[in-house]
Amino acid sequence: MANFLSQFQSIKNSCDRLIIAIDDVSDLWPLVKEGFEKRLPFKRATLNNKTRNPVTVDNLPAEFILASDQRVRSRFLPEQPLFWFKEPYATVVLVTCEDLDEFKTILKPRLKLTLQNDEKQWFIVFVSKAAPNNDQAYKMAQKVYGRLEVDFNSRKRERCCKLDLHGPETTTFWEDLQLKIMECIRNSLDRRIQFYEDEIRKLSEQRFMPIWSFCNFFILKESLAFMFQMAHLNEESLREYDELELCYLETVNNAGKQREFGGIDHGDDQAAILNPNNKQLSQIVEDDSFREFEFRQYLFSCQAKLLFKLKRPFEVASRGFSFIVSFSEALALRESGLPFCMREVWVLTACLGLVNATADHYKDGIVAPEIEKEFYRVKGELYTLCRVKFMRLAYLLGYGSDIERSPVNSASLSMLPWPKPAVWPSVPSDAASEVLVKEKMMQEATPRIKHFGIQKKPLPLEPSFLLHEANRQKSSRSTGNMDDDSNITFSFIVIRFVNILHDASSDSEAQSSQQRKLAEVFVASQHALRKTISDPGLWKSLSSLQEFEKKYLELSKGAADNYHHSWWKRHGVVLDGEIASVCFKNGNHDLAAKSYEKVCALYSGEGWHDLLADVLPNLAECQKILNDRAGYLSSCVRLLSLDKGLFLTNERQAFQSEVVRLAHSEMEDPVPLDVSSLITFSGNSGPPMELCDGDPGSLSVTLWCDFPDDITLESLSLTLTATNNADECVKAIRSGDVTILKPGRNTITLSLPPQKPGSYVLGVLTGQIGHLRFRSHGFSRGGPADSDDLMSYDKPTRPILKVFKPRSLVDLSAKVSSALLMNEAQWVGIIVKPFKYSLKGAVLHINTGPGLKIEESHDIEMETHFTSDDDNNNNNNINNNNNDDDSVVPKEFSKLTLKNGRIELPDWASNIVGVLWIPVRAINEGLPKGTSAGVVLSQRANVVDGLRTLALKLEFGVSRNQIFEKTVAVHFTDPFHVSTRVADKGNDGALLLQVILQSQVKASLTIHDAWLDLQDGSVHDGKPTSALFPLIVPPASRAGILFDEKKALHPDTILNIKYKISGDRNHGSHTPVSLETKAHDNDVLTFRSSLELQRPVLEPSLAVGFLPLPSNGLRVGQLFTMKWRIERLKFFKDETASGNNDEVVYEVKANLKNWMIAGRKRGHAPLSTKQGSRIEISILCVPLGAGYVRPPQLELPNVNRANIICNPAGPHLVCVLPPPLSSSFCIPA
Repeated sequence: MANFLSQFQSIKNSCDRLIIAIDDVSDLWPLVKEGFEKRLPFKRATLNNKTRNPVTVDNLPAEFILASDQRVRSRFLPEQPLFWFKEPYATVVLVTCEDLDEFKTILKPRLKLTLQNDEKQWFIVFVSKAAPNNDQAYKMAQKVYGRLEVDFNSRKRERCCKLDLHGPETTTFWEDLQLKIMECIRNSLDRRIQFYEDEIRKLSEQRFMPIWSFCNFFILKESLAFMFQMAHLNEESLREYDELELCYLETVNNAGKQREFGGIDHGDDQAAILNPNNKQLSQIVEDDSFREFEFRQYLFSCQAKLLFKLKRPFEVASRGFSFIVSFSEALALRESGLPFCMREVWVLTACLGLVNATADHYKDGIVAPEIEKEFYRVKGELYTLCRVKFMRLAYLLGYGSDIERSPVNSASLSMLPWPKPAVWPSVPSDAASEVLVKEKMMQEATPRIKHFGIQKKPLPLEPSFLLHEANRQKSSRSTGNMDDDSNITFSFIVIRFVNILHDASSDSEAQSSQQRKLAEVFVASQHALRKTISDPGLWKSLSSLQEFEKKYLELSKGAADNYHHSWWKRHGVVLDGEIASVCFKNGNHDLAAKSYEKVCALYSGEGWHDLLADVLPNLAECQKILNDRAGYLSSCVRLLSLDKGLFLTNERQAFQSEVVRLAHSEMEDPVPLDVSSLITFSGNSGPPMELCDGDPGSLSVTLWCDFPDDITLESLSLTLTATNNADECVKAIRSGDVTILKPGRNTITLSLPPQKPGSYVLGVLTGQIGHLRFRSHGFSRGGPADSDDLMSYDKPTRPILKVFKPRSLVDLSAKVSSALLMNEAQWVGIIVKPFKYSLKGAVLHINTGPGLKIEESHDIEMETHFTSDDDNNNNNNINNNNNDDDSVVPKEFSKLTLKNGRIELPDWASNIVGVLWIPVRAINEGLPKGTSAGVVLSQRANVVDGLRTLALKLEFGVSRNQIFEKTVAVHFTDPFHVSTRVADKGNDGALLLQVILQSQVKASLTIHDAWLDLQDGSVHDGKPTSALFPLIVPPASRAGILFDEKKALHPDTILNIKYKISGDRNHGSHTPVSLETKAHDNDVLTFRSSLELQRPVLEPSLAVGFLPLPSNGLRVGQLFTMKWRIERLKFFKDETASGNNDEVVYEVKANLKNWMIAGRKRGHAPLSTKQGSRIEISILCVPLGAGYVRPPQLELPNVNRANIICNPAGPHLVCVLPPPLSSSFCIPA
């Protein structure tokens, strides 16, 4: 079967679609050919796959070929089953007949003979030539076609259809024709699939037998795959090729047979993974199998071809990358038998070919975004692998000094092994001049010195010393740490980068000798590669340094662009740095700076400081050349921010000198400089500073400076941010003085203006270096005071300042609440009580209200305030927070002088509660009036008349910024309240007057004398007996004195009382201030009061009686009538003067919160002047509240109360019941 390889490949090349045979029995094909071929390809077809599941195929290609054609007839019977895929899949029999007898005798036997082959899938097309207007011919054709259907149709399948040549064009026939063709194709395909599966199964069972041949298995397997491909069942075909590849790899890995690998022919260095026709199969056959080098590429090219047909170029790229990596490992195992650098050249051409082919077949938007990103990632990996191999070839040619020794290049090339030929190529005899030229170029090459004079050992670009590898005479193992290309991808380059340093410690003479030997290695490699590389384009890229840089830039851009479109954008940014190095070398500094900025941003964000230290100086140099001062300044600051171990001290000092130089130079557009990593700050350890609302202060902040030398800050400010209010504007505190920061820890103190209440954290540190503004957001961790702190971004900031909400910092209140003596000098005590706040340096402003004046002749006193023993400890614990023994409060006393209405509090009163004693006098020029006994007077009027105010304003705080204002009310009163009553009346008209004295002060009063000053017409029989005096009246008690008067008392009678007072100023009234220093006998005070005398009801003229309430009681909301009865007892003379003798004026008074009056509250009622006449006054009332309430009262405004008697008297309170319970319910509609 292996002998048919050439014929098999030729059949494959010539057969690319399904064949439908036309058996033209009646020579009708020329008449219907155009109509048949117009339906090709079939727009939509349904076929069965290998598992007999229906698959829809669009645009199925097919070809109509006459059965007599040579392509349909098999030449050799033995090849029939093997190449069954090229046989017709359907047979269309074209017949016509116009006579029924002719059909029976001639056409029918012929058709029976033709269709007797069971392998064919056939059906009959009856072509009618009858004209539409010829009824006889049309009917005869119908009869013949009917007979044809009877003879050749079966119950399971209809095999006949009719075409009218001269009839109207209908789609029914063509649809029927396509259905029958599809049925035939489907049946033929199913039978042939079954055949191939059976044959393949038989060979698979013989797999481990000596007679087994992979070529036979391959022909059957690919025949099946090619048949699927012809039927556009590409998924099934791809699956067959995958199985074929697995079977071949198992065969190759069989250690029992040693086969030729291949890859030694000219042109094999160019990968053929996308060209299945690169070599004939008969050329690569070996015994019963194929050479691995060509055949594995052939299988992958067939798979790629099918994937392209399936519009899956992204899968071609993914599979291709895996194939290149695995095939590169196979090349590495057999590298000693291959041309020099065959592995590198093949991988390079394979990657380029795969990238170009997938790019041509790919269209944006045809796949999901995730697949698209993965596609670009794989393309980036292919470009990266190609780029690494290209750099390795360039290094072997002597371009190593021109390759950027960047971390990414070093990490990839230093882990890529050297080529492993059996013998390293030698220098041709006629290449001595080339060696001299190469040596001269190597001697003239000088490494580029980095900016700022940074001196670092160059990173290696080789896994081991090339001379050690090249001097071996036999194939030996390279000292590299990689044997395959699976890890030469970008994902490993950045992560696996280590700082490998080249050992160049030999002396200058040895180096000169090595350079001459290296030159020979380079020249020998160049001549060997010229024989290996067959692609002129690739050799051109390695022919000169300019062409190498051009190709290198192309590959780097390709990898970077594809990474940018994938989700590995970081890899693209890193490769932008390699592009930037080439641009910088060629003088394109603008483009280089933009690329370097992307790379630095990536390294900085990922925290790769070692890599950043390698790239950032290049960016700074570009910015300096472009005169980008702002960018250059920022780069210098970033260099200073890196770890100190990455640069030497003199290098860091050079960075700082550039920063200072630019800061003091004139810049057109100065921008704020971020020095967060160089200057960090934190509050001092311990609890946050606490202030009250409105208080200024001084804030101490610790700064950590990472500059290598001292740096001068012309100005410095720090913002405070409120943590409890995001909308609160940021407050800045400034330091106007010049600040010099030394390396390490610095402590500064800033003046803190008053802040709003809240908790504050440190915000942003800003300042000025020269003409340049800078800012820092770096916060330092809290730690020991003597430790060098580091910056921390993850720790939450600790509050540095707490400003309490407005609260009571101090309170001013009156010492006593009881009344003081009116018109006498009294001590008013003001308690000054601080609440955890110092009153040191406080000033109190005092303003007196109307009717009150300060006795300025006396000093103001201040002493410690003491309370009862139970409250003493608590009070001291609250206020004396600076005292070690809170239970003991020292007793202090000071005399203060009032100046311009203000006094300064002593220092001892700053943290304890003190009492300020102010001598004042309340002035009341009027005489107090007595009342009749039994008359209830309003206490409110009495308090208001004696109320006096002191307006106090206390200024305290650090700069007296806190102000507390309060108006203190002080109650003054007379020592007595006088009430009188006529105790008795004699027959001679004399009255016995009783004077009742009620003490109104919390002090003991001693009465020494009392008398009445009568007006004209009054005679006073005498004074009270002197034996009654002195009369002592205790606090809040009463005393009575009787006076005998001969005549009626006049309303202007004055009562005079001489008394002494004995009290304590800590409790209320006391001895006047002016008498405290005088002799005891002269401290008698005089009290005068006018008397209001009222005659008792001895001769009433009217009687007002309250009639009983309803017996069922009162309820809230229920209306009832309240009645009073007025009866005239006798006629009174005063009524004659009024003129209205026969009527009386009444008025009803009630509390409107408890009662609702329905009617007139005031009116006139007729009342006869005759004795015993009566009237009733009624009014409607509604109770509003339940409980015991005072009922409405009836008053007679025009009648003196001395002439009215209440009989029966009304109740003081009545009971009002709650309203009765009620319920409600809903009635459905």
